[in-house]
Amino acid sequence: MSTAEIDAYINALPEPKRETLNEVRRRILAVIPDAEQKISYNMPAFAVNGKVIAGFAAFKNHLAYLPHSGRIFTGLERELEGFVRTPGSLHFPVDQPLAQELIAALIEEKMQVLEADGWTRP
Repeated sequence: MSTAEIDAYINALPEPKRETLNEVRRRILAVIPDAEQKISYNMPAFAVNGKVIAGFAAFKNHLAYLPHSGRIFTGLERELEGFVRTPGSLHFPVDQPLAQELIAALIEEKMQVLEADGWTRP
């Protein structure tokens, strides 16, 4: 799996989804620049030291940030106020990328959850 597969996933989308997810991708990589970019469960994902830290997907009426663990949302209740969530995804509009600060907080929370389970941060 490679960055080319994420490119293909994003490039197959109509605007504004394409540009919004390109921006989310840039923002994720700003936080974890050495992440392995790959496809996981048919969706773009970003892994560090063998663990998926973040991902995203496009749906008909929304986009979703996927932390690959619902456990991270409990530590960010205030930051996630107003967002629609499922146990494993955070929904956002097709034309509004998540804020850089929120992406950084989501990634940090995921890393802390993994560290609590014995994962080693790079």
